[in-house]
Amino acid sequence: MDDVSGGSSWPYAKKPHQLSRSMTYHHPYQGQGRRLQPARRHQLQDEPRARIPPQQAVVLYTTSLRGVRRTFADCSAVRAVLRGFRVAVDERDVSMDAALRRELQGLLAARGRAFALPQLFVGGRLLGGADEVRQLHEAGELRRLLDGAAGQDPAFVCDACGGVRFAPCPACAGSRKVFVEEEGRARLCGDCNENGLVRCPNCCS
Repeated sequence: MDDVSGGSSWPYAKKPHQLSRSMTYHHPYQGQGRRLQPARRHQLQDEPRARIPPQQAVVLYTTSLRGVRRTFADCSAVRAVLRGFRVAVDERDVSMDAALRRELQGLLAARGRAFALPQLFVGGRLLGGADEVRQLHEAGELRRLLDGAAGQDPAFVCDACGGVRFAPCPACAGSRKVFVEEEGRARLCGDCNENGLVRCPNCCS
């Protein structure tokens, strides 16, 4: 059985005719993968497209934290599979923004599923986690499900954020506080998350 996190022998899909530079899935963190156990055939269900606006948008909820080795390895594995298909991925790191974590919790709860990482959505349809994505890929179904998704050069790295997908808030420079002259005092910035960051406007538009 192949190791999916690096040096994988999985066949890659053909390069899309048009490549978009609007998003990048290149990630600065590298992890060691694990051998995934065989999974039962994953039965896809039609999912509502709400909250995943573009048709055939590829959204991957993941984490950059290494605290739980298995979770980090699973995220790296799915990221590597998508890289092989050369598709643009809206990667949402829940460890960098609590709002993204709540967003995923809501999406999974609406489908009667427990919170787990990673989770892959294509066109609003939940494909599942690492084992499910691997099984779909080996069955040749993942290629079909990604058909029509925007392309992305796997070598592209965002100049603005370096692939982290977050940047310091321009309103407060990451301090989470802004000075209001009319009030003569500082107030909590309403433009950034709990870490003083905003999603990179260059690659996460």
